[in-house]
Amino acid sequence: MTDREHRRNQATIFRALHSGPEILLLPNVWDVASARLIEDSGYKAIATTSAGIAFSLGYPDGQKISREEMLASIARIVRAVKVPLSADVEAGYGDKPEDAALTARAVVEAGAVGMNLEDATGDPERPLVDLPLQLEKIQSVRQAARQLNVPLVLNARTDVYLLQVGDADKRYDQALDRLQAFRDAGADCVFLPGVRDPETIRRMVADLGFPLNILAGPGSPSVPELRKLGVARVSLGSGPMRAAMGVLRRIADELKSTGTYAAMEGAPSHAEMNRLFPCYSE
Repeated sequence: MTDREHRRNQATIFRALHSGPEILLLPNVWDVASARLIEDSGYKAIATTSAGIAFSLGYPDGQKISREEMLASIARIVRAVKVPLSADVEAGYGDKPEDAALTARAVVEAGAVGMNLEDATGDPERPLVDLPLQLEKIQSVRQAARQLNVPLVLNARTDVYLLQVGDADKRYDQALDRLQAFRDAGADCVFLPGVRDPETIRRMVADLGFPLNILAGPGSPSVPELRKLGVARVSLGSGPMRAAMGVLRRIADELKSTGTYAAMEGAPSHAEMNRLFPCYSE
């Protein structure tokens, strides 16, 4: 089987997971070690966190890292795992549809079979990409995937709730309008981070009639609750990476304050970590 055929198969598998009997769970990863640990835990697919990768390489979040550095990290992760991988590539690393298409091609060439595309601009005065332009970007991603003959699974995200755009009483309708437009432009799944209210989630699932991705974390409904609400996909974003940094901070604080090591309890053993990387074992 050629690499391109393998990617087509992986993309087909990944797309099917959005409509399977079980909710698709994606505790996002930021490097090879985190990806291998998640794969070894039995997950059927993996997704990256753009913020987590950026932080690990010394950049703030918000497209400060270059496309080339982000995709190099993603390619390294792809080479280390066997399950389908979806790449978080922020807003596509550019303001034009052509930029989004170039990023989509780079995602496929890196070996990933899914792609997150958000609509945040990073400009507080104009927090969201104008809808017509965002639809052009989605269509350009779709066209690029067709040209490569790989059915890239596009997860189109709006940050209406995450950035608290506009009046609160108009936020639901604005988010729904954007997600419906993303769906109709060719997205395979739509992503609404920043929502935790179960009734809002239930209503959005019903109004969309389409796979919905929710960003979960402390304070969010549990996975069984989200399943009952009809959510198709649950991501944790940069939460796992930041939680790992929280453990490191506790280790450092304990070492400095009491000279003890309790915060390291529960860590995988040296042998367990070595086992995750058989390609390098002697």
